[in-house]
Amino acid sequence: MASRIPLKKSERRAPQNATRIGRTSPQKSISVSVIVKRKNPLDLNALGGRKLSHEEFNDKYAADPAAFEQIRTFAQQHGLTVDEAASSQARRTIVLKGTAEALESAFGVQLHEYEDTQHKRPFHCFEGAISLPEEHSGMIEAVLGLDSRPVAKPHFRRLDASKKKASSQSFSAVQVAQIYNFPANLNGSGQTIGILELGGGYTENDLQTYFQALGLKTPKVTTVSVDGGQNSPGDPNGADGEVELDIQVAGAIAPSANIAVYFTPNTDQGFIDAITTAVHDTANKPSVLSISWGGPETSWSQSSMTALDNACQSAAALGVTITVASGDSGSSDGTNGTTVDFPASSPHVLACGGTALMANGKQISQEVVWDDQSQGGGATGGGFSTTFDVPSWQSNTLPSGSNGRGVPDVAGDASPESGYNVVVDGEQEVVGGTSAVAPLWAGLITLINQQLATQGAQPAGFINPTLYQNPNAFRDITQGNNGKYSAAKGWDACTGLGSPNGASVLTSLTSNATSQNG
Repeated sequence: MASRIPLKKSERRAPQNATRIGRTSPQKSISVSVIVKRKNPLDLNALGGRKLSHEEFNDKYAADPAAFEQIRTFAQQHGLTVDEAASSQARRTIVLKGTAEALESAFGVQLHEYEDTQHKRPFHCFEGAISLPEEHSGMIEAVLGLDSRPVAKPHFRRLDASKKKASSQSFSAVQVAQIYNFPANLNGSGQTIGILELGGGYTENDLQTYFQALGLKTPKVTTVSVDGGQNSPGDPNGADGEVELDIQVAGAIAPSANIAVYFTPNTDQGFIDAITTAVHDTANKPSVLSISWGGPETSWSQSSMTALDNACQSAAALGVTITVASGDSGSSDGTNGTTVDFPASSPHVLACGGTALMANGKQISQEVVWDDQSQGGGATGGGFSTTFDVPSWQSNTLPSGSNGRGVPDVAGDASPESGYNVVVDGEQEVVGGTSAVAPLWAGLITLINQQLATQGAQPAGFINPTLYQNPNAFRDITQGNNGKYSAAKGWDACTGLGSPNGASVLTSLTSNATSQNG
């Protein structure tokens, strides 16, 4: 029998906050996504900001067809079937289906059933590492689906009316855009905003009620099902607030853009499959992807983080900007220590932190770090990654001695006390959280992409290096803290570079595009 070796970085520990029920039924049907390495290494620095067409990307950086053939043979040897319709060389994903018994044998694991103590949701997972025949291990980056524990939570917070302060002030997303000086002559026409959701749903009625009240046309919203995920509104304790907030904020800022919502299960497999589906979606063609979900770096497997970060690198090469909420639980991210939220900590996304905003008309009267933790609320996530090194574009900005990628990059209004008026399950609500900041920035970048298109330029794509070279495009936030970290002059681990001056961000990104095209 061929010798087997552990798949690098695939180790998993027993889940926390879950009850073990017993062994997984041998006949349970399970689907796994095998992520295959690229044909050639992708070096974004070598591209120098150039965006690739899907054809060029697939030619150079997709999976090698020979690797897919080898995995088809491996599947056949272990009694597994290949779901060809769900597989994609561009996404470097080959989907295998089979019984738990067959998958345990194929990947050298033992599956157990658990129940999540908070949501009473059942899932299966393994402890230890996945193992593979030696001849296959070198071509595989990750095997997803053998562990279906929930990996992320939505980063939205409702305003608690009982704790509402006299100074509380809620806004429409349109007002927030005006306060932040977003370009008023652009509406997102010709663009598509992608939004990733790991649960919850929206209703057409809610969207129509919301947009009509703002005097705006309801945008065209397309739902895309990934791994069986569905638009499932109606659970008052679920993630509807997240889904409605994302669509309504992004849609209010770029009302003429189309919106594609990628619904997927809350697992690392679902999360990564949804990102790769959106990034390689040549039908809807999103140029921006907004993500308001995440979990502490410490809760992810290393191979899942690598696979997800690599998917974000593909997005950068293809000119898709990914905006990600940095979390709502301060510098601890809901753990007993200090950690950052992932995927906000990926160096290939725009990590979005949160502020508390006070305004007089369109003028900002005060803006500080969002931190309601002393009142039992939340605070902006932020800190330093223990997984990803300091990226080159951050090296001159972070405090000296920083060892890891700094989070967040940028900020925006997130406090429920200065939250967004939205419509959820037929009710008017005020919602905040860094969840609002990811679609806020996604909306701004969509407006900028519309402007770039009129100039014959490519979409903004991976904007972090340009933003860090243009700190004057931001309102520097110098007051407040998120637990361990305090705001300071320049970049800080609460609000990054600060909140946007939309017109200045537009100038920075269009000037950069002009110089690249020139």
